[in-house]
Formats: sequence, C-alpha cells, structure tokens
Amino acid sequence: MNALKSIARSAAVALTLAGMAAHAQSGKLTLYTSQPDRIASETVAAFNKQQPSIAVEVFRSGTTEVMNKLAAEFLAGDPKPDVLFIADAVTMEGLKAEDRLLPYPEADVSAFPAAAYDADKTYFGSKLITTGIAYNAAAARPASWLDLLAPGAKGQVVLPSPLYSGAAVVNMAAMSASPALGPDYYAKLAQNHAIAVPGNGAVLSQVAGGQRMYGVLIEFMALNAKAKGSPVDFVFPKEGVSAVTEPVAILRTARNPEAAKAFVAFILSKAGQELAAAQGFLPARADVAPPPGFPKSAELTILPLDTHAALRETQALKERFSQLFGG
Repeated sequence: MNALKSIARSAAVALTLAGMAAHAQSGKLTLYTSQPDRIASETVAAFNKQQPSIAVEVFRSGTTEVMNKLAAEFLAGDPKPDVLFIADAVTMEGLKAEDRLLPYPEADVSAFPAAAYDADKTYFGSKLITTGIAYNAAAARPASWLDLLAPGAKGQVVLPSPLYSGAAVVNMAAMSASPALGPDYYAKLAQNHAIAVPGNGAVLSQVAGGQRMYGVLIEFMALNAKAKGSPVDFVFPKEGVSAVTEPVAILRTARNPEAAKAFVAFILSKAGQELAAAQGFLPARADVAPPPGFPKSAELTILPLDTHAALRETQALKERFSQLFGG
C-alpha cells in the first residue's frame, strides 16, 4: 500500500512538472508589480529556478503608481508589461472591464477557493492580505477601529494613502461601507489629527520608530517586523479587516504570452504558494499552511466588499481622502 502511494505521489509530481514544462519559454518577460522590492526579487529568483531561460524585467512601485504608468502606456499605444502582479482585485476588475486582460482558462485553480480568482480566469488571487492596526510596543493595545478615534490616540495615528496604495483604496471602501464604522470614519480620523503617508512601508517605519503609536497597516509587514525583533505588534480589530488578494494577470497585449502563463502557473503552484508563506503571507491555496504567528484565514472576520461598487467609487474615495488628508 505504501509503495502504491509513493508511485501515485511520484506520478502527481511528474504531471505537475510536465504541466509547468509545457510553458517553458525563453526570451524576456516584463513584470509590473506592487510587491515590496525584496519580495519581488525573491519571487523572480524562485521562478527563474524553474524557468532559467526567461529573463524577467521588473518595474516596481505602489499599485496606484504602477497603474498610472500603465495608463500612460495604454494612451501611447505601447503597453510594456506581460504580467501585472498588484495589490487588489478592484483594479483588476477595471482592466477586465476595458478588455485589457488575457484569459488563462487552463490555469490550475483546483486548490483555490472560488472567491480567490476571477470566474472568467482573467486574474488570480495569490494571497490573503488584510489591513488592521499596527501599534508600538510602548502603546496601549487597541481592540477596535474606534480606539483610533479616542483622545489618547489624537495625533498618534498614521495611515497609507489610497493615492499610492491599492490596499488602502480597498480598506477605505470596505470601512466606509461597514455599518459599524461608516462613511464618516475617515473624517473622524482626520479630526483626531491622524496623518497620511505615501505607502505601508512608511506607516511601519513611523510606528516602529515611535513617531506615531498606531498605524493602519497590512498585517504581514507588522507581523514579519515583530518576528525580527521590531517593537511593533498587530491587532485584527473586532469589527473586521479588509482584505486584498494580490492578484496576478496576463495583459492581452503581452509580447511573450507563453512566458507570462509560465509565471502565473508558478505563482499558483504549490511551490509558489509555499514561497508566499515562507515570505510571511497568508497563501491563497487551501493546502498550504499559514506562516508561524498568523491566524488561519477561516478565523478572520473579513469586511465585505462589493468590488464593482468599489471600482465605481475609487475616484471619489481618492478625492475624499485628498480633501481630508492632503496630497
């Protein structure tokens, strides 16, 4: 019986490798991503171990800046990326609506929950990245989003700007739609002298450095910093957290679509998802364990988000944020 199981496992591995080898290509692959520099470099290096003949050229910035660059390229009729790997599904929905994405119907999503990927297989969630509250070890531990509005938090809260961060757009949309928080929550943060910074990295820097005691931050940055000895901790507030899935997609204008498919196949593979967990993310695949110190995704309360409504409201949310916090 054990021998039969071993043979079956070997056959499964061989089929997986054969499927990925079918996408083996050479040439250049251009990737536009909002992943942090180190994470993007590790991801490309791991991909190149399986596909050494593909030279990956990377442009990295916040999702909003990536999309601004891409929009300019669309306008010029010369979009550069083969693959887009950014923070949120709302942005991908916009591209899908413009028919900018190439469907990848043969993508293996058998180990993914249906909510993690587009039903038409034009984009695929790779992780579950939530936004909650980071706090300095010298501060009182918060339990609720409302704690950031308390007198003791006046002038002590820092948050990322949706003018730069796609996850921040999603967070603002989800929190504004939450009955427990409402559309005035961000106005109340501004009234309590919260400040905005361009991205999540700047939030972590201020909280870890003690310039601000509390930060609205994506969970992996805080938990990974804590694991490395930084004086920060993280709370999943009782009202719930927003979540982005860091989707990956192939552009319809991709110059090297087969190499792009190989990259997406790697991200969705068990090896790609184990890499995500090793990097400190909650993987999207149900058969890959979360990193140490992270809750299981089933244990989290996720604030509901209507991606189509959020897409329609994105510009209004950004304008509202600018009115409240500047920028």
